[in-house]
Amino acid sequence: MNSPSINVIGISYKNANTNVRGKFSLDKSQSKTLILEAKKIKINSIIVNSTCNRVEIYFNSSNTVKVIELLCQVSRGTIKEFHDYGYVYSGSLAVNHLFRVGTGLDSQILGDFEIIAQLNQSFKRAKDLKTIDPYFERLFNMVKHASKRIKNETNISSGATSVSFAAVRYILDNITEVKSKKILLFGTGKIGRNTCENLVKHTSNKQITLINRTENKAKIIAGKFKLIVKNISELNSEISQSDVLIVATSSNKPTVTNKNISVSKPLLILDLSVPKNVNENLVTNSNIKLLDLDYLSNVTDLNKENRKKFIPDAEKIIQEVTEDFELWLETRKFAPTVNELKTKLKKLQSDKINTLKKKSSNVDEDNLQQVSEHLIQKITNQVANYLKESKEFDKELKSIRNIFQLDSNGQ
Repeated sequence: MNSPSINVIGISYKNANTNVRGKFSLDKSQSKTLILEAKKIKINSIIVNSTCNRVEIYFNSSNTVKVIELLCQVSRGTIKEFHDYGYVYSGSLAVNHLFRVGTGLDSQILGDFEIIAQLNQSFKRAKDLKTIDPYFERLFNMVKHASKRIKNETNISSGATSVSFAAVRYILDNITEVKSKKILLFGTGKIGRNTCENLVKHTSNKQITLINRTENKAKIIAGKFKLIVKNISELNSEISQSDVLIVATSSNKPTVTNKNISVSKPLLILDLSVPKNVNENLVTNSNIKLLDLDYLSNVTDLNKENRKKFIPDAEKIIQEVTEDFELWLETRKFAPTVNELKTKLKKLQSDKINTLKKKSSNVDEDNLQQVSEHLIQKITNQVANYLKESKEFDKELKSIRNIFQLDSNGQ
């Protein structure tokens, strides 16, 4: 029996800036397309996770080259760019990487726990498309368990800022009299919603305006926080009146360009989108200060050094949970054989009791049943423990199947 394994390919903030990550960024439709194309070539367990800081694909095939090709086909990235900026992990390295990603240890802002929610959404999407096998199911559940333990048992997330709060933190630190400034938030997806909540909570500003291509989505959020909503047709006029523009749209091309800008006063633009949704040519306008996600993440992570103290504690938890996963995996490798053995012994048990009942009417069936059940459990436990401690697992497993003449299908 071949052991299942996991491979990871990805592009992340560690080696690729926002522009490069933007080329490989995948929306829900592109992610679905990639998964369905992978299924066509018999890659039956695959998860696609695309966030502002990384694009990663987790899969159970050794055909890494083909998965990289699929990523480049559905995104705007090229094979050359992937080889220049991407990475590939396999086996235990891939498992460890996934645990570090899911627990915030590999996040651009150390201890950011938004990633586990994003991973969970990606997992559910793959499950809906039926590309989750028992191995992936168990592994991702263990990653979620490790994330929960680290959040509850360490202070690594203490003071950690999310992507959405990074923007608000910058505004608080760099804009004077922020309460009186006019703030425009363009885009009310996940990052936009979180940014909006942080703006309301930390700035006490009553002049926050929301614009979204689907106006009803903006109205739902505005109703919650009692904010102003404007139609997309009013974008240009609203920008001209604003002191701060936060762009959190999710387009594959710029949603804010020179055509939208007509300002005669200072305007701070924070682009939280990946790929970037603000045309970089706007920096030539002396009234505009344009900052992207990477810049904001780096300058606002003020408590990182303090949170670094808890990395060893987090890594210890990851090690414990990983060992539990590996134990489950080892058990899973021989469980089919042990179950087949138990089934065969129960058949022998049933046949023997029936034979004895035919020979004598004084057979104590309950007692025979109890004794034989005990023996069956003892035998299967012995076999399981023997295989668990085996130094030559495949050879020993084959021997046991031969000794007990088990069907070869479970090998």
